[in-house]
Amino acid sequence: MGFATAGKDEYYASGHPSAETGLPDPAGLIRSTDGGSTWEPLSLQGKSDFHALAVTGESVIGFDGTLRVTDDTVTWNTIDAGIQPYHLAGSPLSQVVLATTEQGVHRSEDGGKTWTLPQDAPVLLLTAFASKSVAVGVEPDGAVQLSRDAGRTWQETGGVVTGQPAAIAATGDDGGQVRIWVATSTGISHSTDDGATFTEKTP
Repeated sequence: MGFATAGKDEYYASGHPSAETGLPDPAGLIRSTDGGSTWEPLSLQGKSDFHALAVTGESVIGFDGTLRVTDDTVTWNTIDAGIQPYHLAGSPLSQVVLATTEQGVHRSEDGGKTWTLPQDAPVLLLTAFASKSVAVGVEPDGAVQLSRDAGRTWQETGGVVTGQPAAIAATGDDGGQVRIWVATSTGISHSTDDGATFTEKTP
């Protein structure tokens, strides 16, 4: 259910594995360092199914009905932030974490330990970091937004994706153009112009 990247070929995940994997159900926190070929159980096996995961430079943040943070992938601290994240996004380049909620996109600057709701924070379904400062997000209706200050402020890009958004990814640099991919119920939409326009590839 939960999936997050931590750099080249390093992934973190959680959820309900198939019986063939030999992993407990739920999986707790697991990690791959070879691009997903093999997975290593880290903690909370048989206990937690993280529906949302994010990785920062120093922390892993997960939500399994309770918001939790670990700095060593083994010992977890419960965070009483009063939020129910649908999706979490972070970057290994910083300690900023974004959490999408019904109230708007909450923001943490310390790896998920404390949270604020910026003024005029939009209601987004999914977010992703393209670089240390650039983040992208998609609204429940498919409209795309862009932030160049790590989620403090957002602006609509003009682009809209069709279908129900299921996952989002982005790449770029702090001062350059951003490429965005959004997986939806109808295919994968791709933008090469900061989200102004999208082309869709269907199965």
